[in-house]
Amino acid sequence: MKKSVSIIGGGSTALILAALLDCEKFKVTIYEKNKTLGRKFLVAGKGGFNLTHSEPIDELINRYTPPNFLEESLRNFDNQNLRDWMGSIGIPTYIGSSKRVYPEKGIKPISVLNAILMILEKNGVVIKNNHNWTSWGEDEALIFNENIEIKSDYAIFALGGSSWKVTGSDGLWIDFFNLKDIVIVPFQASNCAFQVDWPHDFINEHEGTPLKNIAVSCLNKKQKGEAVITRFGLEGNAIYALSPQIREEFRKDNKATIYLDLKPTLNQEAISFKIRNSTFKKTSESLQKELKLTTAQIGLLKKYLSKETYLNPDLLAKNIKNLAIEIIGSSPIEDAISTTGGVSLTEVDKNFELNKIKNHFCVGEMLDWDAPTGGYLLQSCYSMGAQLAKHLNRNR
Repeated sequence: MKKSVSIIGGGSTALILAALLDCEKFKVTIYEKNKTLGRKFLVAGKGGFNLTHSEPIDELINRYTPPNFLEESLRNFDNQNLRDWMGSIGIPTYIGSSKRVYPEKGIKPISVLNAILMILEKNGVVIKNNHNWTSWGEDEALIFNENIEIKSDYAIFALGGSSWKVTGSDGLWIDFFNLKDIVIVPFQASNCAFQVDWPHDFINEHEGTPLKNIAVSCLNKKQKGEAVITRFGLEGNAIYALSPQIREEFRKDNKATIYLDLKPTLNQEAISFKIRNSTFKKTSESLQKELKLTTAQIGLLKKYLSKETYLNPDLLAKNIKNLAIEIIGSSPIEDAISTTGGVSLTEVDKNFELNKIKNHFCVGEMLDWDAPTGGYLLQSCYSMGAQLAKHLNRNR
C-alpha cells in the first residue's frame, strides 16, 4: 500500500520534490493556498529566467551561507544534474555570457512550469489549490482553512520565507511552529538594497547611474559586478552578494562599511603610475581619459575624499581601489528579493526532518540559510527537493 505524502506549499522546492518522488511508493498531494502553483517561480522569471549558475560545484557550494548545510544536497543534485533533468522534460538550457543558466531562447517561465506540471500529472500527484495550512491538530494532523483535517504518513513543509508576499511567501507560518517550540530565527532582508546617506548634491546628479565593472568588499568577501546608485543607497548584484557580511557588521555595530574597487583590472601601483604620468592637467581628466572612470565614479571620489587626498596620486589610487562607503540600513523585507531566517538549522537533521516531530520535514526558503542572486537561490531549492526525494525513495 502506498504511503501518503502531503507537501504544503507549491513553490520550486515542492514542485521538483513531487516530480522526483517514487509514484509507485507514494501517493503525493500538494496543498497550495493560492489559486495556482508556482507564483513566485513565475515572478522570478520576469526579465530572464535564471535557473542556476554554471560555475564548478566547489565554487557553487561556497556561495551559500552557511556552505556546509547545503553541500550534500548540492553535490547530490548539482547544476549539471538540473540542466540534464530540465532537458529530460523538454526544457533545453544554455549558459549565458555571465555563466548563468537559462532556458533556451523563446522558452518562457510558464512553459517551464507547465512542463513540470505535466510530470506531476503523469505521476498521479494530486494538487489542491486554495488550501491554506492553519495549524496542527491531534496526532499531528494537518489543518487547512481552519476546518479541513488531513492525516498523512509524511508532511513536508515548503512554505517559503517572508519576501514577495504577493506570491504567498508571507512567513505567517512561524506562529504555528513557535507553538511546537521549534526555534525560529527572525526574518531579515537579503539580496536587497542597502541604505547610504548620500551627499545631497551628489545624489541629485547621479541617481539611477550604474557603477559597472567594479568590485565591492565587506569583511572577508569581495564581489565583482555592478551596483546602481539610488536615492535610497546602492543595489545590484555586487552588493546583493555581500548581504551576509553586511548583516554581520550590523549585528556588531548597527552600521557597516563596504569598500568599492572602482578599477579591479589594475593594481594600486599601476593606477598611481597612470595618474602621475598623465598628460592631462586636471585630475578629473586623468581619471576619465587614462583610467576610463565614469562621471559618477569620479563624483564619488570627489565627495568622499578631501581635496588634499584627491590631488595626491598615491592616496587617490589607494581610494580608487578601496573607497569606503558607510551603510546605515537595509530596505524593508517586502522590497527584498529573498530573506534569511526562519526555522533554525539546529531544528532539522541532514535530511531536513524536524527533530521534534517525526516524519515532518522543512525545505526551501523557510529554513535559515542564504544565497546571492544569479541562479543560486533556485538551484538550492531544486537541490533540497531532490535530496529529500532521494532520501524518502530509498528509506521509506
